[in-house]
Amino acid sequence: MGSKKRAAASAREYTHEAAVGVDRKRKKALLGRPTTPVRLTEKTTVSELLDSYRNASFQARALGKCAAVFEGMLRDRQRPTIFLGLAGSLIAAGMRQVIVDLIENNMVDVLVSTGAIISQDYYQVRGGRHYHGSPDADDKELRDLYIDRLYDTFIDEEKYWETDLAVSKFADSLAPRSLSSRAFLALLAERARGDAGSILGACARRGVPLFVPALNDSSIGIGLTEHYHRARKAGKEPFTISSIRDNYELTQIVVQSSATAAIYVSGGVPKNYINDSIVMSYIFGIDTGGHKYALQITTDAPHWGGLGGSTLSEATSWGKVSKQATHEMAFIETSVALPMLYGYALQKGAAKDRTRLAHDWDGDILRKVKRIK
Repeated sequence: MGSKKRAAASAREYTHEAAVGVDRKRKKALLGRPTTPVRLTEKTTVSELLDSYRNASFQARALGKCAAVFEGMLRDRQRPTIFLGLAGSLIAAGMRQVIVDLIENNMVDVLVSTGAIISQDYYQVRGGRHYHGSPDADDKELRDLYIDRLYDTFIDEEKYWETDLAVSKFADSLAPRSLSSRAFLALLAERARGDAGSILGACARRGVPLFVPALNDSSIGIGLTEHYHRARKAGKEPFTISSIRDNYELTQIVVQSSATAAIYVSGGVPKNYINDSIVMSYIFGIDTGGHKYALQITTDAPHWGGLGGSTLSEATSWGKVSKQATHEMAFIETSVALPMLYGYALQKGAAKDRTRLAHDWDGDILRKVKRIK
C-alpha cells in the first residue's frame, strides 16, 4: 500500500478516545448543512443579497430569514392584515420615504407609531427639515441657538414650536369632540395629502389607518396640550384624544381580519399595542390564535426583560403570536435593515397581486373591511 493510501486509511480509522460512543447518525444530521460564503458581483441585487444571507450566519442569516417572512406574509392567499409598528428616530434616520413606499406599494395595511415619528413627519410637511450635525457638537451652544440634536442630526426648535402651534389651532376646529388618535390623525392627514414624501399623506391617499397610542408623548401632544390650556382658560371644553377608543378601534380591525401579521421596527409602545390587540380580541368573543406571521428588527436585547427586545417566541406564551406562526428577529439597527427589507419585497414583486383594504368607519364602529383592487 502506498504512503498516500496508508495516510487516508489511517485518517478514516482514527477516532479520538474522548469521542468513542458518539451518536454518529445524530452528528451527521446536525452537520448536514454547511454555511455558504456571501458572494457579490457588480449586478447583485438587494433581494439576491438577502437570499444569500440565509446561508450565512449571525445577523446576516437572521435578516435573510426576516426577508423571507416578509415575502411570505405578502404572498399568503389568506390575505393577512399586516400591522407595521414604528419606533425610534426613523425620520431623522432618513426612513421617511421608505415608510411611505411601504404604504404606497400596498405592503402594510395598518400603522402603529410613536408620536415622535408622526410629529417629525408633520414638521417636514410644514417645511421643517433635518440637518447634518455631529455627536461631538457643543450642546450648550445648540441650546442657545434653539437647535435640537438627535445624535448626529440637527432640528430647528423654533420650527418645531410653529408646528406645535399649528396643531393647537387645528384642534380648535375639532373642540369639544373626543376622538381616537386614528380619527384625529385621519383629519390632520388631509393637510398632508399632497405631500408625496409624507407618512400622513400616504395614509390619507391610501386609506391606511394610523394609530399613535402614545400621542401625548410627542410634539403633537405638546400642541394639543397648548390647545387644552387655552380652552380651559377661556372656559371652553377642549378637544381630547381617547386612548381607550384607540384600543376599541384597533381590536375591531383585528377581529375582522382573515389573519394578522406584524412587522416591528424597534419595539416600544407600538409593539405592545399591536400585540395587545390580539389579546383584547376576547372582548369580542374571538380567539384569533395570534399573528400568523411576525418579524422584528431591533437593537434591544431580550435578557434585560424589556418588551422591545423580548423574543417573538416569548410572545407565543401570551397568545400574541400563533404557535404555528412563521416568525423571525434580527438584532440590527433599523436604519440599516428597514430599506433592505423593503427593497427585497419590492424586487421580488411580492405585493404585486395583493388587494388593498378599505375600512368603513361609523364613528368608532368598524362597519366593514372590504378588499379592493
